[in-house]
Amino acid sequence: MRQQNDENYDHILKYTGIFGGIQGLNILVSLVRNKLVALLLGPEGMGLSSLFTTTSNMISQATNMGISISSVRQLSEWYDRGDRARLLHFVGVVRAWSLLTGLVGLLLAMLLGPLLSRFTFTWGDHSLHFMLLGVLVLTTALTGGETAILKGTRQLKSLAVIQIVVIVLSLFIAVPVYWLFGQSGIVPVMILSGIAVLLVTAWRSCRLYPPALSLQFSMLGDGLAMVRLGIAFTLAGIAGSGADFLIRSYLNNVADLEVVGLYNVGYLLTMTYAGMVFSALETDYFPRLSAVQHDVMATNQTVNRQMEVSLLLLSPMLAALIVALPVLIPLLFSSRFLPVVAMTQVAALAMYLKVLTLPVAYITLARGRSVAFLMLEVSYYVVLVALVVVCFERWGLLGAGVALLLAHLFDYVIINGFAYKKYGYRCSVTVFRYAFVQLSLGVFAYVLTLVASGTVYWLLGAVVTSLSAVFSLQVLRSKAHLWETLTRRFQRQNRKSSSTSTRL
Repeated sequence: MRQQNDENYDHILKYTGIFGGIQGLNILVSLVRNKLVALLLGPEGMGLSSLFTTTSNMISQATNMGISISSVRQLSEWYDRGDRARLLHFVGVVRAWSLLTGLVGLLLAMLLGPLLSRFTFTWGDHSLHFMLLGVLVLTTALTGGETAILKGTRQLKSLAVIQIVVIVLSLFIAVPVYWLFGQSGIVPVMILSGIAVLLVTAWRSCRLYPPALSLQFSMLGDGLAMVRLGIAFTLAGIAGSGADFLIRSYLNNVADLEVVGLYNVGYLLTMTYAGMVFSALETDYFPRLSAVQHDVMATNQTVNRQMEVSLLLLSPMLAALIVALPVLIPLLFSSRFLPVVAMTQVAALAMYLKVLTLPVAYITLARGRSVAFLMLEVSYYVVLVALVVVCFERWGLLGAGVALLLAHLFDYVIINGFAYKKYGYRCSVTVFRYAFVQLSLGVFAYVLTLVASGTVYWLLGAVVTSLSAVFSLQVLRSKAHLWETLTRRFQRQNRKSSSTSTRL
């Protein structure tokens, strides 16, 4: 049993490290892009970009029928069986549905452009901008289908390379256009970036699975089961995108674009940072959980193991983020974004709750309870929007951070309570112990931001971050063999290098 548990930790650490490392590399490249864009556009421009991005995401979520998620399951089945004929047929089905949903999204954006402009802005006519975003909705739908094909056929290396290439391309597209046209270049940059993502993704997927010369819409009937499965994902995505749209529209109307830009930076910085750990959940954790979803004991063990590792990996990063934000914000963006520091520090505390919630939320997906999943998601977003409105009225941007923290607390309670009652999920004593230690250190790091300054602040902040890191490393080292594995690989590499030098 001890060896099996160690292997579980090794497996989780390995794949969390792989996908987290890819996400980390993407973040580093994105930081350069965000820095340049922040300098060129300022908070107002980033707020405007945020509104357009949120709108296009909402339309995409409303029309894509969850193809990019629901199709992966069927593609994986035919790929695992080695049935290439059926796999190729279903690849065609996915592409047909992706094209159809993309065209519907394009049409919807063109029809709703004037309405979206009146609802979102109190100044100017932005109808044409929203209508042009339909092109981005179309390319997003097509890219989602091609990405699903790569996921379903286990082309993870290709997906990683594509992500890196896309971010680099977006950097080279955005900076010259923003330099020349400023805020007028926001929509063109979004469209050009969407086309670039589609071309890079399709280049790889079409090389593996060349498209048919004529796309047969008779294939659409073969994808109805896939679409039915994706409806819950679609509705949940609409709820999420709709909540983002409402929050940013509200902030734009009661405040201004600069506040929207600041909120967007604080939100994305926190979520993206935590995404380095969460990125492995969908790719590795979810299939493992699905395989044992009928066994309550095995489900509990799988969830708790993933939660332990994610908590131990993420907590030192969060403590460091809370302490270092006064330096990171000007470094990553500009000094004009300093007002978002207080909001982001509070929002970072919400990530401790998220890491204790997200692995449990996947139980509902693994059980195929699409309606329950939808209801849980919708309840969270309704509470989030309400809390942002109430808390922003009281405390401004700091209130938005408080709203995110309270919303995640609500999410933690309802998801864990639902899983406890419906699925027999029980959080382990070990998870509670690790959470108590790391959350206490995180809260202490936040308290420092309120009561300390100068040398005392940085000294105590370094101590708290170090304690969190040492605790995590000690636990992970005691429960996994990765340290020994890395040591052996390092020694083998040294021996190979010595042999090469000798031969030379």
